[in-house]
Amino acid sequence: MYYKGVYHLFYQYNPQGAVWGNIVWAHAVSTDLVDWVMLPPAIYPTAPFDVNGCWSGSATVLPDGTPVIMYTGIDGQNRQVQNVAYPKDLSDPYLREWVKPDYNPVIAPGPGTNATAFRDPTTAWQGPDGLWRLVIGTKDNHRGLAMLYRSRDFKQWAPANRALHSGDTGMWECPDFYPVTTSPAAAGGGGGTKHVLKVSLDLTRFEYYTFGEYDHATDTYVPDAALADGNDGLRYDYGNFYASKTFLDTAKRRRVLWGWANESDSAAADIRKGWAGVQAVPRKVWLSSDGKQLVQWPVAEIESLRGGHVNVTGRIVGAGQHFEVAGLASAAQADVEASFQVADLGKAEPFDPAWRGADAQAVCAARGADARGGVGPFGLWVLASDDRDERTAVFFRVFKDGGKHVVLMCNDPSMSSHADDLYKPTFAAFVDVDIAQAGGKIALRTLIDHSVVESFGAHGKTCILSRVYPTKAVGDKARLFVFNNGESNIKVTHLNAYEMRSAKITSDTTEPTSR
Repeated sequence: MYYKGVYHLFYQYNPQGAVWGNIVWAHAVSTDLVDWVMLPPAIYPTAPFDVNGCWSGSATVLPDGTPVIMYTGIDGQNRQVQNVAYPKDLSDPYLREWVKPDYNPVIAPGPGTNATAFRDPTTAWQGPDGLWRLVIGTKDNHRGLAMLYRSRDFKQWAPANRALHSGDTGMWECPDFYPVTTSPAAAGGGGGTKHVLKVSLDLTRFEYYTFGEYDHATDTYVPDAALADGNDGLRYDYGNFYASKTFLDTAKRRRVLWGWANESDSAAADIRKGWAGVQAVPRKVWLSSDGKQLVQWPVAEIESLRGGHVNVTGRIVGAGQHFEVAGLASAAQADVEASFQVADLGKAEPFDPAWRGADAQAVCAARGADARGGVGPFGLWVLASDDRDERTAVFFRVFKDGGKHVVLMCNDPSMSSHADDLYKPTFAAFVDVDIAQAGGKIALRTLIDHSVVESFGAHGKTCILSRVYPTKAVGDKARLFVFNNGESNIKVTHLNAYEMRSAKITSDTTEPTSR
């Protein structure tokens, strides 16, 4: 949340080890979303209503300016109940201490509610009638539910007669419900507003969202007709990105998205290194100009970490060719913005009819970075060793499907590391662009941070995050390449690669440490 000039990030944390368990609300603060001060945990088990854990939730700033946290506590009966907490001292700019009223829990699972699947309350909002509303994730057998609750005073809450929305997808975790517009500067709502409902699917560990019309008077949400629930739905990120949450940045009038990227190595490796899990770079999120999907982009403040810079302009990459983007002191921490232009879209391969029922990930697994094509694969090899024996590919591939083109974007980490016990899935998505109308051009931005490769295709229309663990391409041994394994020439119309400094991560009791 943003409160009196300070950004607060609360996150699920195990203070006793690098594996899941002993969950508390860790707390960090920042004035720029880049450099952070780590504080003691804000919320931790202290009472019967959260004795077995303080799980996820949300912050709401009340009209009088008081922030309140609503979180899921695991009580002595292992039921999931919803509790509130308030700052102990509003004059403390960091809001270090939080107190829990004795009247908790404020929402307990009612008759017929699955008490072991009833969690993650959203930020609350007020309707025209003055009542507060929030959504809690739950399930009824295999049906995921976004349950709506109302309150006049933030203390006593009552369930609505029907769920805000549901889907035959299994448990809905970490729901989020918020307004968006086509302008990123008007993320608080206004003319032409849509409402987004995002849920995290416990069964598959990915998220999807719909958006549509929300009637404040009747508390009904109707997704746009073209949008599907579940596997066929839209996703914020088609890679390793889960349990996400947005907040409204009132200072800069934008909606900001945080998402968690879990490890893809083994629990034993996590224990050895002493940590597990990272937050993705915070992203600004808004509705695309055509109203068909959300668009995301790293918050502008991230660019303050940019250092040394290399530029490539107008370079042709022929079939089977590659070149190194040389000149960076290290490509292990880098921000790369590139625009590619396809010379001959007529060379695009036919889109296999067998793929129509398959998702993009299956297509990319079948036609990876090394599978020669007509148009592509072309893009970047990141975190590459000198001999390219280790490399992670971020690339596009273009197919022809009747009279139109299909653009596939992939993260392929199959060659990313020689280490054992790694999960190296290929992640992919189809990009909603008309590449022919764009003159064969498509843009890619990739943020590289040691074990994180976070990519934004077509100016943020498609986002994919991968976790990789190179053994050779580390530190100043990491290299960056542009490659083209397609028949058509590719022009790098422009590419700007920046070294990225480490964010300053400090503690309120210790000296600064690098990220």
